[in-house]
Amino acid sequence: MERQASDILLLDVSEICSFADYFVVCNGETERQLKAIVEEIDSTLSKEHVSVPKPQGSTESGWLVLDLGDIVVHVFSPQQREFYTLEDIWDKSSTILKIL
Repeated sequence: MERQASDILLLDVSEICSFADYFVVCNGETERQLKAIVEEIDSTLSKEHVSVPKPQGSTESGWLVLDLGDIVVHVFSPQQREFYTLEDIWDKSSTILKIL
């Protein structure tokens, strides 16, 4: 449960964004859970021999970003996600997947 993200959204931003094709946006309820989610992404991708750069942001800020090239992963606290509303900013994108 600790490593499970909630409110997961996969957006196709390829038609409207010059630096990525997809955004993954998800929530972690606590600082510990935010850290665990990022560590799980790193661990899973490392097993596939994909190097993951150090995340930008911090658990204390409530927003961590992993830039994987064509995919950018945003791991938010619920409060920060509501504040920044990336879904609204990128509302011209296509929603590929939404898991609550």
